[in-house]
Order: sequence, then structure tokens, then C-alpha cells
Amino acid sequence: MPTTTAPSRRDSRPASLFTRDHLPFAVGAVALVTLGAFENRATTTVLPTAARDLDALWLFGAASAAPLVSFVLATVVAGAWADHRGPVRPLQAGMAVFVASQVAMAAAPGMAVLTLGRFGSGIAEAFMDVSLTVLLARALPEALRAKVFAAFAAAWVLPSLLGPPIAGVLAEVWSWRAVFAVGVALLVPAWLLLRPSMRAAATTAAPTRWTGQEHRAVRAAALAAVGLAGLTAGGSLLGRDGSTRALGVGLAVAGLACTVPAVRTVLPAGTLRLARGIPALVALRGLVAAAFGTAGSLLPLMLSTVHGLGPAAAGTSLTVTGLCWAAGSQLHGLDVVQRRVRAVRRLQLGFALITVGVLGPALTSLDALGVVAGLALWGVAGLGMGIVSPTLSTQLLLFAPVSDQGRVTAASSLTASVAQAVALAAAGALIAWQAPALPGWLFAGVMAAGAAVGAVGWAAARRAG
Repeated sequence: MPTTTAPSRRDSRPASLFTRDHLPFAVGAVALVTLGAFENRATTTVLPTAARDLDALWLFGAASAAPLVSFVLATVVAGAWADHRGPVRPLQAGMAVFVASQVAMAAAPGMAVLTLGRFGSGIAEAFMDVSLTVLLARALPEALRAKVFAAFAAAWVLPSLLGPPIAGVLAEVWSWRAVFAVGVALLVPAWLLLRPSMRAAATTAAPTRWTGQEHRAVRAAALAAVGLAGLTAGGSLLGRDGSTRALGVGLAVAGLACTVPAVRTVLPAGTLRLARGIPALVALRGLVAAAFGTAGSLLPLMLSTVHGLGPAAAGTSLTVTGLCWAAGSQLHGLDVVQRRVRAVRRLQLGFALITVGVLGPALTSLDALGVVAGLALWGVAGLGMGIVSPTLSTQLLLFAPVSDQGRVTAASSLTASVAQAVALAAAGALIAWQAPALPGWLFAGVMAAGAAVGAVGWAAARRAG
């Protein structure tokens, strides 16, 4: 009976992304990740130009840290929302917040509105990242998921190559405001491609109630976000005069008082003392974010301020970051590396490369090293980051019980966001103190501190085994 044998043959074929059911979702999901990567690279490229144009360089640190602050809370909310109400609504909310944030930044009359837009970007990123992952699990069979996750990683390469120069050229030829309009335009095709999968997921979603543990996690994340916001705003106000500086001190102290206990409630026991195993791995995620992430955020500002480079030229530092990070990840994934180099050794190597590499921009900011040589050394740091990041992820999943993998992964992401936000708040206080004339020693000091944090990570890596 041909009508019964034909379907059985189709069912026996291996799953493929290149079908009418799966291809639109895969392309749309990769497009959305590419959009997020472009927004990240493009915004970091033009942020120094926007801060100078709006005569508010003293708020550069706050604008840099704002998405990290909102990401802390939004990630926890998005995860619970997607678990209990399905991934469609948080994904739609993330897209809506993304559009509103881009429009606010494009039309910003001052740096305060631009910083608020950056805050919204962190919410949008968290909502879209978490809900897209959940939607992927519902839209694709297990055999195809790894391929799409691999495509997500590759989706950062092209924006790293093209995002900074495109954003820089737009800022130089037209206006830095045009960069944010590009992000809105790129969202439309991604949304259209994802619509069929979103409709299917919406019809199968079964709402459930939040647990007490989830409510406690949201409260702790909210307290941490409020604390980080106070710490960041306070740091930016420390460079002002009179009562404004006193307000900054008060906000910074209050922010620190909120952040520390909130973070302690969600971290694995022993994280702050680098206890062996999972606590050390979570702490190392924070150390690498503070060392590498802070230096990378300040690189375009340093190149444009100290060496007078335009947005396009200064943005090449982000291209170097993305390409070398990808190369390090590929090196980490080689079978020969996995077989012959233990995880602790990979971590020590990665942190050593970060420590040495961060010194390149530090020396460049003092004119002790040329721009090209400094960026070459920064590429060494990117290579180290590409080794450290996947090693930490795989070790966490290896050590954590299956029932705790989500909680431990969330704690790791939270630690990274908090550590980098605190480091950027401190850097922002220095920038506010010296703005608008930023000396090279300021950048050298911040990056030397990052190298010191990298050295601590190298010493602590042996506790991750």
C-alpha cells in the first residue's frame, strides 16, 4: 500500500534544518542573535562619540553599565516567565522593549535619556536571549538544537567584523543617531521569520504558578539591580561638585549595601572565598568579566580620547575582540586540546593570556606602545577569553547535578554581570572625576587593575578542578 509506505520513509529520514518546518525558525533565530551582536558592537563603538556630542562624558560609565544592571533582574524574570507562561510573550516583550530603547537612544536629547535607553537594551537582551532558547527547545527536535546553538556562536563573527566599521562610518558621515535606526530595521525580518514558531508555541503553552523559590530569586535580583543602579549613578556623581558629590557618595554606599547581601543570597555557598569546585567556577566567571569586559568597554573611548581616532578606527578594537574570541573558542573545541589539556590548565592558560593581553592597551594609553601593537596584544587577551569562557561553562555543567544546572548557570551569569557592573562603576567614577579631559594614566590604571584581576583568576584557577 503506497499510501502507508511513503510516510514511513519520510519519518525514517534524519532530521534536517533545511525543511519548511525548521528553516524559517533557524534563520530567524540566528538573525535575532546577529541583531543583538550588531547592537552590542555598534553601540559600544559610537558611545564615546555620543557622550562627547551630548556634553556628558561624565555619564559614560553609567551608560556603559546600564544594560548590565537591568540584565541582572530581567534574566531571572524572563526565565520564570518563559517557564510558566511559555516563551512567546517574553520574546514579544523583549522585541518591543528593544524597539523602544533604540528609538529613545536615537532621539535622546541628553545623556540621561541615552542611559535610560541602554537600561532598556539590557532588559530586551535578557528577554530575547532566554525566551529564544526556550522557543528553540520547543520548535526543533533535539538532534537539531546543537547545530543552531553553534550557529548562534558563529553569528557574533560577522557583527564583530562589520558592526564597528558600519557604525563608525555612519557616525562620521551622518550621525551616531542613525546607528540605532539600523537595529530597528533589522528586527523586522527576524520577527517575520519567527512568527510561525511563535504561533505554534503560543497554542501549546500551559500556564503554571511561580514557586516560592522563584519569587525569592526575583526579589534578590531586584535588590541587586537597585544596588548596582545606585552604585553606578553614585560613581558618576562623585566627579561633580558640592552637594552633588555628597549625593554620589550616599548613592554609592547605599548601592553597595544593597548589592552585597542580594548577591550573597543567590550565589553558591563559598563563592566569595573561592571554595573548590562550583563556587570557584562561579567566582572565576566574575573575575574574567571584570578583567576582560571592563577593559574592552573602555577601549574605544581610550583610542578616541588619547589617540584621536574616529569612531570607525576606534571600533576596530571590537573587531579584534570578536575575531580573537572566536579563534580561542575554536581552539578550545579541538579534540586534541580536549584530550590532552586538563580544564584547570586551560583556565590557567586563558587567564594568563588575558593578564598579558590587557597590558597592551594599558601601555598604548601611556604612548609606551603603538596602537597597532597594543591591539595585537589585546587580541591575545581575546584569545584567552575564548578559552576561558567555554571551559567555565562546560565545567559548571559537569560538576552541577542535573536538578541544579539551571540555578548554577543563572548564578554564574549573575556573577559576571554584577562583577563587570561594579568594575564599570569604579571606572565611571574616575572618568567623571577627570571629564571632559581624560588623561592616559586613567585608562592605564583601570586596565592595569584588570590585569591584576586576571592574575588573581590565574592563581585561583587551580581550585576549579
